[in-house]
Amino acid sequence: MLGTIITILVLAGIVYLLAKQYKAQPVLLFAGFVLLLCAGLFITNTFPKEALTKGTGSVWVDVFDVFRDKASSNLAGLGLILMSIAGFARYMEHVGASPALFAVFQGPLERVKSPYLLLVVAFIVTQILVIFIPSHAGLGVLLMVTMYPILIRTGISRMSALGVIATCQFIDHGPGSGNVIFAAKTSGLDPAIYFVHHQLPITLPIIAAVAVAHFVSQKFWDKRDGFVFTGKPEEGVIVKEDTASPPKIYAFLPIIPLVLIVAFSPIIQTTIKMDVVTAMLISTLIAMVFEFIRLKSLKTVMDSLSLFFDGMGKQFVLTVSLVICSQVFASGLIAIGFVDTLINAAKTAGFGVIAMTIAMSFILAISAFFMGSGNAAFFSFAPLTPKIAESLAVPVVTVLLPMQIMTSFGRVVSPITPAIIAIAGMADVSPLQVVKRTAFPMLVAAILNLALMVYHLQGL
Repeated sequence: MLGTIITILVLAGIVYLLAKQYKAQPVLLFAGFVLLLCAGLFITNTFPKEALTKGTGSVWVDVFDVFRDKASSNLAGLGLILMSIAGFARYMEHVGASPALFAVFQGPLERVKSPYLLLVVAFIVTQILVIFIPSHAGLGVLLMVTMYPILIRTGISRMSALGVIATCQFIDHGPGSGNVIFAAKTSGLDPAIYFVHHQLPITLPIIAAVAVAHFVSQKFWDKRDGFVFTGKPEEGVIVKEDTASPPKIYAFLPIIPLVLIVAFSPIIQTTIKMDVVTAMLISTLIAMVFEFIRLKSLKTVMDSLSLFFDGMGKQFVLTVSLVICSQVFASGLIAIGFVDTLINAAKTAGFGVIAMTIAMSFILAISAFFMGSGNAAFFSFAPLTPKIAESLAVPVVTVLLPMQIMTSFGRVVSPITPAIIAIAGMADVSPLQVVKRTAFPMLVAAILNLALMVYHLQGL
């Protein structure tokens, strides 16, 4: 009981500090330390193996050794994967491959004349692009200088355009996504297997439903806001366009990692296996060959590899540090007995796997809303799922997948999400106006996600 009270107070403190715009890493790290210290002082003098794999001999030193334990295990595994993805993304940004990839879709987009059908097609394009550009803020900003001008020139309202662009990563999708990589690792699955066999059957129907929801929702809000479609740009709207013109063949470069990851996975063959880090490095080296052919300067191309490592370093600061701090926090929740209390309470209340998964999914979505980050919420609670799944006698992926998908919905309707703030700033509107346009599509996505989860669970 004491552990539960302490946990509730700590969680309330986390929500308060995050709402005050404190950075997630220190908040989660110190919350984890508080929980671990309270566990050692009031609850127990040893930590369960889920909280710390190897003790120091002193429970008080163990509290701080949890950080070393999580840092060392993540830096050599998940952290390296996430950093290599960021390094490749940074190099793609440098060579201009992302605008080249969008250019492939530019012609078909410009040929669609119906305004709200164009919004649907634009949304589908964003869902293809996000597989190769797995960054909400990064893709959102790219779309603001590539897709946004196309939509505005056809006479679509800027708020409808922003509503679609804001949902560009409403699902963390594909084996290049940090949340997908972490979910696959936690589930004990290959990222390609998790993506193709488990995620796609759920996300494809959700994407289709959200596309329809955008058609209905944006049309409704335009009518309510008094917007009249004239086929000409909205009066007073300033559009910043991307003037970069990278070679069209560069559109192929962001696709290479996905091709390698899937081709050298158990989905295709079992002889050769290529992990994500190797795929990202090979893809970067291939891009360097393209750059050498274009620039004909060996020194310039060799020097550009430093950008790959620059991207890795920035990813450590932004995401890998978040993973480590989130896992310290999760260790605190486990050590203080919160997870056991949660499981026992669910069993006492008669909660089965469906009710428990729905409850956890909503907790994650709400957490993502307050944190403005899907990563922070998911990395904090995902480590708890193996123990929950074990108590429910179901595979980890059964519980984790709907939670992973649901997390992003909360981020997309949060006005403090960095991507929402960025695109709102570029369009000179309030973030609150943007999330008003994303709310209904995300409600549809949440309902369908849980409905599909229930359908699949009943088949177990």
